[in-house]
Amino acid sequence: MLNLKGKQVYLRALEPTDLEFLYQLENDTSIWEISGTLKPYSKKVLQLYLENAHRDVYEVKQLRLCVCNKEDICIGLIDLFDFDPKHRRAGIGIVISNPADRNKGVGAEAIQLMCDYAFSTLDLHQLYANILEDNQASIHLFEKLGFERIGVKKEWIRTSAGFKNEIMFQKIHTNES
Repeated sequence: MLNLKGKQVYLRALEPTDLEFLYQLENDTSIWEISGTLKPYSKKVLQLYLENAHRDVYEVKQLRLCVCNKEDICIGLIDLFDFDPKHRRAGIGIVISNPADRNKGVGAEAIQLMCDYAFSTLDLHQLYANILEDNQASIHLFEKLGFERIGVKKEWIRTSAGFKNEIMFQKIHTNES
């Protein structure tokens, strides 16, 4: 049986009580560059999102889980997106909300838990991540977890400072029968 619990964090489904956390995170302009957000989200829109968060990954082609610490506090979100069951692949992304919680292994543990889930339960063949070239912490994190750099999308993301390159990483599940 798959365990979504690690030593420092565990992954769980979104709950109605996550509204305030989601509202703060989605409206944090410091992460809009990596999330592709262009405008603030209202609590009403996020409430509707939470009401539909139970929908099946095969139907909505994405899965968002909360990253929680040992004290049962939600400290971030981890996503599978662009879920493609025919080609057995999906994108993966993570955000740890508070900078004080970063660089302590919680992101690595959460990504490993999600990889294990994607490869064993969803039977995916590969995961990929898109990371801005100046996000050295994320680049290091994904490389440490066995994701390989496979290409660069030149001037892919438009920011207030100009265009940035996005690096694509891929992890292929090699323990298949």
